[in-house]
Amino acid sequence: MSRRIRARVRVEGIVQGVGFRPFAYGLATGLGLTGLVGNDVDGVFAEVEGEQEAVGKFLVALRTDAPPLASVERISAAALPLAGDMDFLIVPSPPGGERRTLISADTATCDDCLAELKDTADRRFGYPFINCVNCGPRFTIIKDVPYDRPFTTMAAFEMCALCAAEYQDPADRRFHAQPTCCPACGPRLSLALAAGEPLAGAARVLAGGGVLAVKGLGGYHLAVDATSAVAASALRSRKHREDKPFAVMVSSVEEARLLGEVDEAAELLLTSRRRPIVLLPRRPGAGVAPAVAPGNSHLGVMLPYTPLHHLLLAEVGRPMVLTSGNRSDEPIAYTDDDALERLSGIADDFLSHDRAIHIRTDDSVLRSFRGKPALIRRSRGYAPEPLAVPVTFDQPVLACGAELKNTFCLGKDNRAFLSHHIGDLENVATLIAFTEGIEHFKRLFSIEPQVLAHDLHPEYLSTKYALDLAERFPELRVIGVQHHHAHIASCLADNGLDATAEVIGVAFDGTGYGTDGTIWGGEFLAGGLAAMERAGHLAPVPMPGGAAAIRHPWRMAAAYLDAAFPDGPPPLDVARRNAGSWTVVTAMARRGVNSPLTSSAGRLFDAVAAILGVRDSVNYEGQAAIELEQLAASGDHGAYPAQTSVGLVRAVADDLGAGTSRDVIAARFHRALADLITATCDSIRQRTQLGTVALSGGVFQNQLLLALTVAGLEADGFTVLTHSRVPCNDGGISLGQAVVAAVAGAWPG
Repeated sequence: MSRRIRARVRVEGIVQGVGFRPFAYGLATGLGLTGLVGNDVDGVFAEVEGEQEAVGKFLVALRTDAPPLASVERISAAALPLAGDMDFLIVPSPPGGERRTLISADTATCDDCLAELKDTADRRFGYPFINCVNCGPRFTIIKDVPYDRPFTTMAAFEMCALCAAEYQDPADRRFHAQPTCCPACGPRLSLALAAGEPLAGAARVLAGGGVLAVKGLGGYHLAVDATSAVAASALRSRKHREDKPFAVMVSSVEEARLLGEVDEAAELLLTSRRRPIVLLPRRPGAGVAPAVAPGNSHLGVMLPYTPLHHLLLAEVGRPMVLTSGNRSDEPIAYTDDDALERLSGIADDFLSHDRAIHIRTDDSVLRSFRGKPALIRRSRGYAPEPLAVPVTFDQPVLACGAELKNTFCLGKDNRAFLSHHIGDLENVATLIAFTEGIEHFKRLFSIEPQVLAHDLHPEYLSTKYALDLAERFPELRVIGVQHHHAHIASCLADNGLDATAEVIGVAFDGTGYGTDGTIWGGEFLAGGLAAMERAGHLAPVPMPGGAAAIRHPWRMAAAYLDAAFPDGPPPLDVARRNAGSWTVVTAMARRGVNSPLTSSAGRLFDAVAAILGVRDSVNYEGQAAIELEQLAASGDHGAYPAQTSVGLVRAVADDLGAGTSRDVIAARFHRALADLITATCDSIRQRTQLGTVALSGGVFQNQLLLALTVAGLEADGFTVLTHSRVPCNDGGISLGQAVVAAVAGAWPG
């Protein structure tokens, strides 16, 4: 026979700002329970009283029927004396205490809000800031926790009577939805320069071929009509962005299919609540201007994720470019004054509003690999939601990340709080964004680091930040983590492997500081989170001119050809194109003058790209390698015998001299490099008995190389680990540093 009981309940995870309290209220009242529910610094707390069977059902349903944006990590319950409550109440959040709750990411407009947005009879018809408990801004507006309106940038807007009634009605979809507002009481749209209704005026700017700055969730974007060659070229010129592709926003999956190939995995990514930019294979004749993604076989496509985007696309009636609102290499502008100052020479007008953005957040970028997400940039829609990791941070850790594509990571308990994309730490503005972001995360999650992890490169600004902090606070423990160890550790954490696991790690990227003082980047490692040894690497070659060799791949071609042909290379167009400097650069490489040695796989790709006439100079990181991948002919064209990287260059040059088409040579090079990886891993396996290979580093963003390598390794009996929750590029480095620090590991020696 059932009896009456009372229980104290604690729910932890992403349970604030996602409608968990009204959900618990509805669940409890539906089961005939009395008591209370509220938010605090730990998450959601509740007390429920009623029949034992009903309380049991309540506890089960908290997890199984949670709101769509909730992520329940832990539920605990303890017995309490009966109190005899008559009602079930939502109570205010208590003040103070150590913050342990989690914050939801910003979320795309839900279907219910979209229906209201289009309903002429609804009081929020056409309102650009419509939201509810299931969608809208979260991370970018929160200043502090618990997640209540006074601690967000919505505190400046007092709710009208109708919104307040919805906010207080447990049966309403906006019950305790902190950004709740309407045209009578909420943020308002404005157009800085043109007169008239802002949305229509903004559409006229775009239709007239102008550049429009648009205030989004995490900062300003620059928009143009994606079908206009004049507009796309103007944006490219004004932003000083010669070739790097722009992202395109379309109104529906059907429109996305007109631009790129959308398989099931890509559709799931496009339509997810996170609404990232998804890289799609470009359709022949895709209806965008050539300047949108010049010479690129893929298009970055996204769907609208704010009501303002939906309204603007409807007004414009065609795809629009939506790219970060910044000048080249600067962080995205997110305050109104900063946007006006930095973007006034780029934008013809500003579509803005008076809801402040508290933290800047760029769009996330993904593609799919074997039906799973493959992140290229993890930011809006993902941050600051934590990653569960297979280690425990006995002491809180701050990992400062790398120089390029920087993220930082805070580790506490068994959670890693990987930051939003910060950018390349090469200027003061980005360094400020980095330091401000760290302080914001520390405050939100009440994490005061006791351990600092950093890259070994002494000139990285992230390294200098960590060492300066350690000098000011000597009680902090400092761990330097070798760059490629961090890459492989990141892949292990991404796949849930703990400190006991040992693997062969293949870390292929452009640049990483090696323990021998040279530049690594074509690395084969063996070990685990605590320590790894260098088990092999690509042949080191000089980088004539240092950083100049990164900007001008023909220099790497000169160095590689000189190594491959000691008696002089065959006559090649790359030497003729650069005849004025070829002899000097080759001599520089031979003497080692300003020519540091590198084993970098990225520089190998640069060399082959230049030899094949793909590109002698680049305008953005990885451009030559990206275009070399796109050149490669589809299908199986064979491969060069597995050998050294210098031997591959010799085979490429010989094949080119024999008249083989460049696209076939590019395909053979990719397959040969994949074969080389497999052969090297097999050799290491024979010495170490390790049967799992982890692939990491920015070179493995190359889908052709990745697919060939995974297939080759699997055919050879290896278990293969790739990334799916964090980027394989340097955006995942901070996670790797954090988990290495958690197990107190360091590079040997």
